[in-house]
Amino acid sequence: MEGMMRKKAIGGDPDAFAELIQSQMQAMYKTAKAILVNDEDCADAISETILTCWEKRRQLKEEKYFNTWLIRILVNKCNDLIRSNKRLRFVDEIPETTAPSTVEQNVEFREALGILDEKYRLIVILYYVDGFKTREIAELVKLPEATVRTRLSRGRKILEKYYTSQETGTQKARRKLI
Repeated sequence: MEGMMRKKAIGGDPDAFAELIQSQMQAMYKTAKAILVNDEDCADAISETILTCWEKRRQLKEEKYFNTWLIRILVNKCNDLIRSNKRLRFVDEIPETTAPSTVEQNVEFREALGILDEKYRLIVILYYVDGFKTREIAELVKLPEATVRTRLSRGRKILEKYYTSQETGTQKARRKLI
């Protein structure tokens, strides 16, 4: 079913394209939010991605790679937006730390993702939330697969340390209450 929808969308059927994009909207938002800080920038990157995908849909050689192709374009649009924003902002306007990501409804997970540096956060989200393989992530972010595996490993270690410290803090708080 999804293969037929992709074929129609790439062929130029606007309804099929809209349906296909709608099915990927959550993954697109999660990915954009992992890279960008505010929702307005995410919306801009997503809308530019949708327009680019529509305009260049016939350049996609194999329709089964639509999702990977879409996310690759989105990552590029996010990076373009970051570069253009850097030119527009003064150094003292750039926040020292980024706000925690709102990737999942789970507050604890959002806080944990918020402590990760962007280069780890994006890889972790693409792997665990969006379900991409390390090979696919390497293609998306244009890095060697070994680098992706290293960043995924380091991201896991940071998250493990975060969750361990959270558990330790909760146990200490319980002891104080008793």
